[in-house]
Amino acid sequence: MTGISRREFLAATAAALGAGLALGDLEAQPHSPRWRERRDLYPQGVASGDPHPDSVILWTRRPPAAESTASRLTVEVAEDPRFARVVARGTAEVSADTDWTCRFLAAGLHPGREYWYRFTDEHGSGSRPGRTLTAPADDDPRPVRFAFVSCQSVTEGACNAYRRMIFEDERRPPEERLGFVLHLGDFIYEVVWYPEDRARRYARRIRGLYRLPNGEKIADLHVPTTLEDYRTTYRAYLLDPDLQDARARWPFVPVWDNHEFSWQGWQSQQVFGGQTRPAQTRKVAANQAWFEFQPARIRKPGDPARDRFSAPPVRDVPLRSFDDHGLGLEPDNLAAIRSLEIYRSFRWGRNVDLIITDNRSYAAQPPDTSAFTRREFHWVEPDNAVEILDSGRAYAGGHPPATIRWDGRDVPNLRRDAPPQSFLGREQKAWFLDRLRRSEAVWKIWGHSFGTLVWRSDFQNLPNGAGPRWPGEGYALFSGSYFVERAEILDVVRDERITGFAVVAGDRHSFWAGTVSADLPPKPFEPLGVEFITGSISASGIFEAAEYSLPKDDPLRALYLHDRPDGTVAPAMNLAALHGVRSALALHETGDVGQALARSNPEVAPHLSFVDLGGHGYATVRASAGELETEFVCIPRPIERSERPDGGPLAYRVVHRVPLWRPGEPPRLIPRVVEGEPPLAMKHPADSAGSNE
Repeated sequence: MTGISRREFLAATAAALGAGLALGDLEAQPHSPRWRERRDLYPQGVASGDPHPDSVILWTRRPPAAESTASRLTVEVAEDPRFARVVARGTAEVSADTDWTCRFLAAGLHPGREYWYRFTDEHGSGSRPGRTLTAPADDDPRPVRFAFVSCQSVTEGACNAYRRMIFEDERRPPEERLGFVLHLGDFIYEVVWYPEDRARRYARRIRGLYRLPNGEKIADLHVPTTLEDYRTTYRAYLLDPDLQDARARWPFVPVWDNHEFSWQGWQSQQVFGGQTRPAQTRKVAANQAWFEFQPARIRKPGDPARDRFSAPPVRDVPLRSFDDHGLGLEPDNLAAIRSLEIYRSFRWGRNVDLIITDNRSYAAQPPDTSAFTRREFHWVEPDNAVEILDSGRAYAGGHPPATIRWDGRDVPNLRRDAPPQSFLGREQKAWFLDRLRRSEAVWKIWGHSFGTLVWRSDFQNLPNGAGPRWPGEGYALFSGSYFVERAEILDVVRDERITGFAVVAGDRHSFWAGTVSADLPPKPFEPLGVEFITGSISASGIFEAAEYSLPKDDPLRALYLHDRPDGTVAPAMNLAALHGVRSALALHETGDVGQALARSNPEVAPHLSFVDLGGHGYATVRASAGELETEFVCIPRPIERSERPDGGPLAYRVVHRVPLWRPGEPPRLIPRVVEGEPPLAMKHPADSAGSNE
């Protein structure tokens, strides 16, 4: 920093982040005597995000009110909840240009410390106080603890999981409390039903919490079209008391998934009814709203002296040319997706490097697999067809087939000359692999919005008379993609002899635990890392969809649902995912889990140790020098908000322990049921304290 003062350097850093600066002083100072709490004037509460050892981003929103308007806020950061020892203070403007939101970089703080913060307008009206924590110093040997979450749909469910998380954290000793919350996306759902269009979804009531000021109606869904539409959605979500309390208690580390922009969109394009529509202007609007409502250290173009988003002028133009990773080279597409770059990494002491990627903005257009579906086989496609299309010209060492056999016919391989699918893109992938190679932390944790674990079942082993015959040549694939790119990443992990590689993910509205391998049987199975996927906060999942959509006389119902004698339904799909179709059929025939497990096919899922396709809640991580411990905290289906201080009862609690492995060794997952009974979700029931049914 030759020729520049520390204050000037921090001011430039804050401006580059689009934030004001609250600089720590050497000695604690008394609080402002004019402050009085007026939570009603800060309706979306307060938040903090992206902690470093010496700083953290602080956030609030102070819109005009009938009796009071404000244009300037002061932020105070204190060492105590009563603000007797204020250690940092700063000011910044709020205006309609940022939807009255405000971002501060609170700098000059100490590592691994607990702080409190609050905002005050020029009239002395203050926000609720918030609590935050800085990251530990790089050489701190203590274990790192954090939670990871995803998928909160407040118009069709409740955020009881956050209330449970807060309740448990408040009762832990200080050294065992969470240091941050990693939010892996779908913070909002841009698609929304209005109650007059659809009063209920499954057994859930649709809540009319907001209306898009502009919007577009597609079938019975409403989608945002303007910046004000996206802003309106964030404002409504942040009125949820449990979400707001969670953001006030911990720093969040956010990344987006698909719903922050568009459900089936890719890059700057939207897809509705199978038709792709250019939507560069909507992508920029979605990015700007995310920037305004999420306190994060992200990169934005434009004037670094402006502490606000600089929206590039773009047109909605179709994409015609692509690079070898599927990135559309049309200038408006590039400007839209580069208007906010959110991939980044963090260091937490000696034990954790957290590497976060943007898995949607650079993703190639998904292959069209519609030719490989049949109505009788719900939610599945043939795995060989998906892999062939996904891999393009790289399949089979550069020898892709001209046709793919399906349902008694040869279907043309339309991606025979296309590049393999990528979700990272060339530049981000190079950055990610470089961070992975250079990491010196014990655990290299990849914050991945949708995860890499494959979900398949052996529909080819359906016995005669069990329903329609599977028309594919191999496994039925429920979820799996980006085969070439996953293998490329795992080649680096193997060749560089990287240990402690772990993935934490969301998006799938279900709990998963397993090991990461480039291939599964009958190909070579080589685990090189571990992966954990958290259930959704509130959004509905595939088990719930099956429960309310599959008729009782569906010939393949037993592969998805187990009808118990008492009239309740269990997720037989968990069993089919872990053990295969014959296990699920045996459970249907006998009602006995032991007999079902005796029919297990060990080649279906050697990579999976736990799958609950109906689970809601959150997951926590404890990373120490010798092991990684991930806990799944599952709550009952959150249809309505619980008024209990603990957020309501637990369904189960399962801990997965992973000892640190040496180079050349496969990682091991050791699961243990601590509380409750996961429904048909454990690979080995002997690991369970209950009956596993």
